[in-house]
Amino acid sequence: MVTGLAVAPEFIDELVDRFLHRIVRADRARPTGLNASEGWDSVTRDGATQDDLTGDAVTGDGESDAVVGADFADQVFSGERWIGRRFVDCRFTDADLRGLVTERCEFTECDFSRADLGESVHRGSALRACVFTRSTLTGASLVACSLLGSQFTDCRLRPITITDTDLTLTSLGGADLRETDLAGLRMREANLVGADLRGSSLRGANLSGARLSGARLEGADLRDAVLEPTGLTTARLAGARVDVAIAVGFARAHGLLVDLTGAD
Repeated sequence: MVTGLAVAPEFIDELVDRFLHRIVRADRARPTGLNASEGWDSVTRDGATQDDLTGDAVTGDGESDAVVGADFADQVFSGERWIGRRFVDCRFTDADLRGLVTERCEFTECDFSRADLGESVHRGSALRACVFTRSTLTGASLVACSLLGSQFTDCRLRPITITDTDLTLTSLGGADLRETDLAGLRMREANLVGADLRGSSLRGANLSGARLSGARLEGADLRDAVLEPTGLTTARLAGARVDVAIAVGFARAHGLLVDLTGAD
């Protein structure tokens, strides 16, 4: 009769690891927290690890890892600091991101609908093809960022600081950007239809191909801006400051014959 069985400790450890791994896999839920101030190997507030945060969609390795398809709806990340993180097709709907600081982060095709990004700071980050519907960005600061192809609808934006940022193909139709400094920004083919830009500075901005139909530009500074004068024909321009090139182009777009030589 066998009364005992000697088993190698390594074998026992392996069995325990496999058992625990299966329990974690079976009980895995959507990501519920991300302490972005720590590394990917850290434990979050709710005990989730890197695998929990990214599900089975981890791509790349090391700092290039991306969170793909995760649901962060209603989560609180207020005041956190994220560096070098990547998010693809993630949901941040109704999330509390107030005071969040991001540096060199990438958000691609993410949904920030109704999220609070007030007082948040973003440096060198990219938010490409993202959706902002009824989101709050009051007091936010974006420096050397890219908002390429992102869409803003019924958002609270003022006051906002945008410096050296790419707004190419960004949709800001109907946005309230009164008295906002947009000088020197890249806004190629941006949708500014019906946007309220009264008193704003667009000096030196690249607005080539931008849609300005119905935009309110009263009192705005358009000097040295790159734009197509025909795009201003339906905009409201009373009191706007323009340079000679824009004034001449605007006049010609309205059918006037401009004589700059003074000759009869």
